[in-house]
Amino acid sequence: MDVVKTAKEIGNTVEEKVEHGLEVAKETFANVASHLPFANLAKKGNDAFNIEIDLPGVDKNDIELQIEDNILTVKATRKMKNEVKKEDYYLCESSFGLISRAFVLPEGIDRDTVDAKYEDGRLYISLEKEESRKAKSISVK
Repeated sequence: MDVVKTAKEIGNTVEEKVEHGLEVAKETFANVASHLPFANLAKKGNDAFNIEIDLPGVDKNDIELQIEDNILTVKATRKMKNEVKKEDYYLCESSFGLISRAFVLPEGIDRDTVDAKYEDGRLYISLEKEESRKAKSISVK
């Protein structure tokens, strides 16, 4: 009988440890996700693409864009500090660190025409295909 009781206790302990591990993993993923900026991707016709990335609290000078091979990488450093000073309490929440997103681009993007602008906490990136890869209408004679 002691063997059965011991096995049940071990099973309960293992179950508790697994549940605790899942909670830690969930918290870790939530923390990582909080550093990933939201992005909207849109195809504009057959020859252009737009990407909008939310980067609230990021200074324009702390944003870096790079295209290597067919991968566009956007990196930024967020330095936010939300302070509340009241008579009976003080609250300070800081959100800072490196945030990054990478996008696989379709073949034939013209690197010389990539345009990026930052406005009101949102980064707008416009990409176009190389001229030789753009769709062309051919008239029938």
